[in-house]
Amino acid sequence: MIEFKKENNKVILVYTSDRPSPRWVYHELTKSNRVSLSKAFYVSNERLISEWNEEQEYEAVEFIIAEKKNEYYVFPKDILSLDHDLYIHQDIKLKRKLFVAERGISIFSKIDRLIENSIYIGGSNDNAIPEAVFYRLLKSFPNSYELNKYTHARISSVLSSYIDTKEDYEENYQKYLNKRDSKKGRNIKLQFSEIEVLKYTSLLEKLQAMLSEENSYTEAQWQEELLQIILLLYPKYIHVFKEAPVRDTYNNSNRKIDYLLVDSSGNTDIIEIKKPFDKCIVTRRTYRDNYIPLRELSGTVMQIEKYIFYLNKWGKKGEDKLTETYKADLPENFKIRITNPSGIIIMGRTKGLTEEQLQDFEVIKRKYKNVIDIITYDDLIERLDFTIKQWTISKTVSTN
Repeated sequence: MIEFKKENNKVILVYTSDRPSPRWVYHELTKSNRVSLSKAFYVSNERLISEWNEEQEYEAVEFIIAEKKNEYYVFPKDILSLDHDLYIHQDIKLKRKLFVAERGISIFSKIDRLIENSIYIGGSNDNAIPEAVFYRLLKSFPNSYELNKYTHARISSVLSSYIDTKEDYEENYQKYLNKRDSKKGRNIKLQFSEIEVLKYTSLLEKLQAMLSEENSYTEAQWQEELLQIILLLYPKYIHVFKEAPVRDTYNNSNRKIDYLLVDSSGNTDIIEIKKPFDKCIVTRRTYRDNYIPLRELSGTVMQIEKYIFYLNKWGKKGEDKLTETYKADLPENFKIRITNPSGIIIMGRTKGLTEEQLQDFEVIKRKYKNVIDIITYDDLIERLDFTIKQWTISKTVSTN
């Protein structure tokens, strides 16, 4: 057993043992003038302050291992086999667990390998590790239970390819790690929550204001205004190009896509924006008990499907053409890619539709969902509203 006591501005290491008796320490010092204790302390005859007593065979062996300098006790580097001296603040209670982790791991030797100067624990030194942080560091050292789990996981990862093991030791080890406290940095979500709430609230107010006076916009003005909202609501898109060229290879002609979206990876998508006039989504009357898409919706879907078809057929030549056409508007060495483009349609209102019409409209949307996302203006309002509520909740939870 190792304990410490502070006397006359010195730290004394006190070593006791029942079996074997401490006699082995004196024997080792006589033999080599140096002895290792707990795989962390390396002491010599010069630091020994006790004497062997035949009659008191189990009496403690004592060594001076540190001396006080200002507010710190200084542990010379040779005591702990370090490259730098160790400074521990006078108010810190000295225990074996400060120096030695499970299975005889020397804590300060591990730290010493990572730094270039003396180690300061606690106190006012500019480079000192705060006491609370140091204790948190001690908890991060693996205990015997964790080391056993890690060993089993490594062994079973090799054996499991050839023989069945009793348990999934790799999964057990990962579950154990997941339960442990991990490094926790700044709460980025909280940091930006106020900005996000402000952003999406502003977008919602802008959209509602546009919808309240839609007749005052031309089709082109409406599209330009709404694109500002879309690019903020879908931040993966970094640019939108108006009247982007596309080659109709079947008819050997050039066509123009109203708006081509480009994301941060260079991938392209198509967006069609229509003013939100009524009665452009589904019929008012049923056809064989079904509400079917009106011509405005089905025509827009067909238009986007043809543009997607043209882009895919254009392929590599199209990528090179679009990259060259818009290189002045894109980052250097940025390449536009045509990789199964998808489409977005923004049009119409669901406000005023019956439950049956809404249900059939949902069927229509899901029919094209793998290629085209059909969004009404009421959908946009709902998405913005839910996004604002979610950011507001996140802010409230994070601050509590």
